[in-house]
Amino acid sequence: MGGGLGSWLRESDVALRWQVERDLLGEPWEGTRGRVGVEGFGARLLALQGVDGQWAGGAYFPADFRGGEEGQPWTATTWALRELREWGLDPAVLRERRTGELLAEHCRWEYDDLPYWGGEVDCCVNAMTVASGVWLGVDVSGIVEWFLAHRMADGGWNCEWVAGSTRSSYHSTVNSLSGLLAYDVATGGTDATRAARRSGEEYLLERGLFRRLSTGDPVAPWVDRFAYPFRWSYDVLRAADYFRQASHHDGTPPDPRMAGAIDLIRAARQPDGTWLQAGRHPGRVWFEVDVPAGEPSKWLTLFGTRVLHWWDSAHQA
Repeated sequence: MGGGLGSWLRESDVALRWQVERDLLGEPWEGTRGRVGVEGFGARLLALQGVDGQWAGGAYFPADFRGGEEGQPWTATTWALRELREWGLDPAVLRERRTGELLAEHCRWEYDDLPYWGGEVDCCVNAMTVASGVWLGVDVSGIVEWFLAHRMADGGWNCEWVAGSTRSSYHSTVNSLSGLLAYDVATGGTDATRAARRSGEEYLLERGLFRRLSTGDPVAPWVDRFAYPFRWSYDVLRAADYFRQASHHDGTPPDPRMAGAIDLIRAARQPDGTWLQAGRHPGRVWFEVDVPAGEPSKWLTLFGTRVLHWWDSAHQA
């Protein structure tokens, strides 16, 4: 990576900088990661946690949400935990605040008033809850069993199973896989969780990460529309980064069926080595963490460069 690009990426919030140091520059990173809870994005979001352990007084939606807004709010507990986790906050910070226990006591899902750590009926929601639960040391094995029971016959998952859908969704599957991978990394997993991951991965891989199985055509325009934060949505960059993480955990090489998706990621890289923000997902936020549409995104450049390095290194070996 060119020195100019590296310097540009290094001049970032510590939540991003430590990943640049570790994954792209090969520099000491532990000290930078340790600052996530005391400065920048991490400290700002931590300061917004309520005394009951929640953010914005709600599980998936803020307590004052009544609909009628553009997009959905991204300020409630589930989204805050996901951001802090993905930014690299030491979970000890939230464990010292008894966040897991407080959420068990005070936080209920908007769906049927179900207890927070028991999950609800949406794959994407439950996947984030599994990942945050194992991060905080909470027993979420019941939700993991739910995933095993709700896998579709074609190998993946679909949040619309409640409405009768019997075919998997790209969005639901990548979210479900991310939750199960977090569980496997934290606990060692089980034969059943590993088999479920293989099944979901195969669903995406046999479609090249972006095609319809029936025609081979791209499944939708959003497959190469890269927008950070990713939220619940699918694109090939997010999917490829999942496979990168799974490859490191499982000790497996990149699957060659990803080649077309990698080409899409590479094609989106600008001549200066950056990736542009396609657009923010609409909805209320605590504060912005990336640039507006059309500008070079440090987050997307981290993800894109990291994925291509993983892929290219394996194919040059």
